Amino acid sequence: MPSDLPLAERRHSVAAALRARLPERVVLSDPEDTRPYECDGLAAYRQLPMIVTLPENEEQVVTILNVCRELGVRIVPRGAGTGLSGGAMPISDGVVVSTARLNRIVRMDPYARVAVVQPGVRNLAISEAAAPHGLYYAPDPSSQIACTIGGNVAENSGGVHCLKYGLTVHNVLRVRVATIEGDVVELGGEALDAPGLDLLSVFIGSEGMLGIVTEVTVKLVPKPAQARVIMASFDDVVTGANAVASVIAAGIIPAGLEMMDRTSSRMVEPFVHAGYDTDAAAILLCEADGTELEVEEEIGRMSAVLEDAGASAIAVSRSEAERLKFWSGRKNAFPAAGRISPDYYCMDGTIPRKNLAQVLRGIERMEQEFGLRCANVFHAGDGNLHPLILFDANKPDEFERAEAFGAAILALCVEVGGTITGEHGVGIEKIGSMCIQFTRAELDTFFAVKRAFDVSFLLNPDKAIPTLHRCAEFGRMHVSKGQLPFADLPRF
Repeated sequence: MPSDLPLAERRHSVAAALRARLPERVVLSDPEDTRPYECDGLAAYRQLPMIVTLPENEEQVVTILNVCRELGVRIVPRGAGTGLSGGAMPISDGVVVSTARLNRIVRMDPYARVAVVQPGVRNLAISEAAAPHGLYYAPDPSSQIACTIGGNVAENSGGVHCLKYGLTVHNVLRVRVATIEGDVVELGGEALDAPGLDLLSVFIGSEGMLGIVTEVTVKLVPKPAQARVIMASFDDVVTGANAVASVIAAGIIPAGLEMMDRTSSRMVEPFVHAGYDTDAAAILLCEADGTELEVEEEIGRMSAVLEDAGASAIAVSRSEAERLKFWSGRKNAFPAAGRISPDYYCMDGTIPRKNLAQVLRGIERMEQEFGLRCANVFHAGDGNLHPLILFDANKPDEFERAEAFGAAILALCVEVGGTITGEHGVGIEKIGSMCIQFTRAELDTFFAVKRAFDVSFLLNPDKAIPTLHRCAEFGRMHVSKGQLPFADLPRF
């Protein structure tokens, strides 16, 4: 189909081609109907899609892919839209493929400890279905009540218990994928290992650029007999950050190890009444789970380490209700930000644990530099930071300053040996920051993988992997060992 057709004409032609092979209810083309799909959780970036499709089974997903490939129409896969990096932001002349209606739990096997689910099944719904068997699905993003397993696969999501139980990639055994060629392939398997290349780990975290998930087999784990949480208070953030390293250095791997600074605690406490110490400069939430004896022993060891590390106060949950209350504050940190700021910009970088204190001090300096507040909430145990930059989009240039603040945080993460994302993905939000982390050779390798799955670049194009032109345009030239990547490009 000619790409120079007026948008209205193009919309009509593509919608007609889709409706000729799909039920009417599956295709939305009226702008009023497609408006709810104009952005994901990164609402600062919006684009009205040309068409939205809502397939109800795998066959319809394949049909949509075939039609779009034949017409040369670009596609943006979408889960629940809770992502925070703009990975599901539509394209003005493209088709959104929402997997929301593929929401069936296909099989629950408590003996093999697996669940086979469609991509539109909510994260928390898996654990709810597995609960009668004493099992649950371990990755628990803060959005688990709404986010879907297909989106979790796309972003390699984690959660507050990822330190001990791993990210999505560690808990998914198999995915069934529809490719842009209209084929359906299976990556991984329910056995301990699968033959051939490990394409499953390549696919998980690929942000919808390699194919569309139609079915996922996840690993279930036994629900611990008991779990308790320590809330440790610290008089300064640096001492709290160093305590994180002390816990891990002691050979303890908590079920969860999270940190919040005073700004975060004070914005959350009036919202959920979690019992947080709002006078502390920082609090750590450290969870132990297992048998009653295991939990008692680990709580004792962690308490001793935290006291030696400089904790000013320690409280331990006395019941399951109190444990959930402690976690409710951490899991509601993002919505609670609305109590103290009209807008917030959530970053996602990962650093070595030993550099937590250094990066937090750097963020404090950046608050002065950019004239904006930042609430720090993060998965301290694995160094995954989630700074919430607070701003007011109604004030001139505040959003631009928030973006620059975020980019500076990510640059600092790379500088100390970390990476620009841990679980939120790159999407469009961090695509410029990719240029400061990766060399031309590395970016070329990423594109080679993309071409192997999608030679025409129709699946979620212009996301996650920056072109050399984009890197030059943004001026993201990074010197490494005296060498500039993209040395052959003219400097502007």
